[in-house]
Amino acid sequence: MNLLLVLALMYTITLIKGLLIPLVLAAFIGLALNPIVASGARLGLPRWLCASVLMLALIAGIGTGISALATPALGWFHEAPVAIRGFVPKLKSVLQPIEAASRATQSLVTGQTVRTPASSPATMAISMWDVVATTPKVLAAVLTVVLLVFFFLIYGDLLLRRLVESAPSFGVKRHAVAIVRSIQTEVSRYILTTTLINLMLGAVTAGMLWLYHMPDPLLWGAVAMLANFIPYVGAITTTTVLALVGLMNFNDAGPALLPALTFAGITAVEGNLVTPMIQGRRMRLSPIAILLWLLIWGWLWGVPGALLAVPMLTSCKLVAERVRGWRWFAQMVQR
Repeated sequence: MNLLLVLALMYTITLIKGLLIPLVLAAFIGLALNPIVASGARLGLPRWLCASVLMLALIAGIGTGISALATPALGWFHEAPVAIRGFVPKLKSVLQPIEAASRATQSLVTGQTVRTPASSPATMAISMWDVVATTPKVLAAVLTVVLLVFFFLIYGDLLLRRLVESAPSFGVKRHAVAIVRSIQTEVSRYILTTTLINLMLGAVTAGMLWLYHMPDPLLWGAVAMLANFIPYVGAITTTTVLALVGLMNFNDAGPALLPALTFAGITAVEGNLVTPMIQGRRMRLSPIAILLWLLIWGWLWGVPGALLAVPMLTSCKLVAERVRGWRWFAQMVQR
């Protein structure tokens, strides 16, 4: 019965992911921004005013960043087929000895000559109708997240207060208040700290790429910042992308691979020294738990699930530490 319950829950989560993903994303953004609004409220400012100014500043900053990065991103997207066609001969010269050895091995095993079929070039085509059909969905999702964050910032404390008031006794209410406040504080600190670390990683990456004369360093710095929200997988993906971009833009292998190798060193220092030193040992998670959690939520929700997986795992760990009977889960996922 428990197994059937888990399967039914996973099916339901997948079925209504269009509703849950904006809700979970807005909840985490609201938790991260709530300390700023609470600080303004303690100074005597209305919460709606603090939330409005904060949301306008956030929207303006994100909009400015997107407008600055949209042109180089579209340029890379449109030039990708030409760049790939120019990159394939460079890669073919490296892989040709390996392919020859593979064909020789297969011919020895089967006794027949193995011929490599001619490969047709891949085509990338996106029609204007695809863009027109996708834009309303994206705008609706963004507007939903913005409105949810705004109302969470204004009425989040009121909802928590009424939730606590529904507890049956004073002892339960006090325990619930302690749990909610501690979880809110620690999750907010974790999200803000992680965001600032990733922002600094993106800035350092952009500066490093600018020094190496890589094209569009701000674009790849933003990619590194966003990808780093996915532990391990994000760093590996960004390193691979930087290696491919370097091979497309430089003729020699040394200068081409140097940005990717430098980024790998930066992420190694960030993951093993900077982040543990800032967040502390208590917030560290087991790599096995992170990879399993990424696998599960990436399978259920795709890329949004992979981005939200670690914040959700951290929140579940913080809740499990304070709920009787679930401390085993916190010990299992902790490093």
